[in-house]
Amino acid sequence: MTSQRTRERLLQQLRAEGIRNERVLAVLRDVPRHLFIDEALASRAYENTALPIGFGQTISQPYIVARMTEALLENAKPKRVLEIGTGSGYQTAVLASLVEEVYTVERLEPLMKLARKRLREMGYRNVQAKLAAVGIGWPQHAPYDGILVTAAPQELPPALLEQLAPGGCLIAPVGGPAMQELRLVRRTDTGFEHEHLGLANFVPLILDN
Repeated sequence: MTSQRTRERLLQQLRAEGIRNERVLAVLRDVPRHLFIDEALASRAYENTALPIGFGQTISQPYIVARMTEALLENAKPKRVLEIGTGSGYQTAVLASLVEEVYTVERLEPLMKLARKRLREMGYRNVQAKLAAVGIGWPQHAPYDGILVTAAPQELPPALLEQLAPGGCLIAPVGGPAMQELRLVRRTDTGFEHEHLGLANFVPLILDN
């Protein structure tokens, strides 16, 4: 159930939901989502739904991946992007297909090991990945033209915003388990501008004290 027909059907659904960036759509067609989930769920890989990947985590709904990626490309010209929450590595692969450098961090070692293996076997050479159980982001490689967060903090950590380059943008779900908004933050010469992109439903972002 990973045929070209099922992938094209997914693209039709994404277009119907408002995704317009053809580069993003082409990448979602070409990146093999079925390889980022358990084999038992492979038949559902190209459904427009989130799926479990273990450890209480999920691979995001394709629409959300497309929406966040499209917004990132529309609002910045990112060469260097930071991803918070590698998870399965699927969003990482989408980003790596569209920008020059991707830095990704994950706090769960089993997920990081699997994601690294998948990305390496698929030939992505522009990704650097780090296990990060403490802290937020990857300040050693900052500033980033774009930051994409794949888990929801109650509020955006200032330490993460500081890793954003002037003119860059951050996209993240923000809020508690009951209600989250997908937010875009642009860094300007005078501070940060916030824009509401819609509602979201992500696992919580775990921050160390």
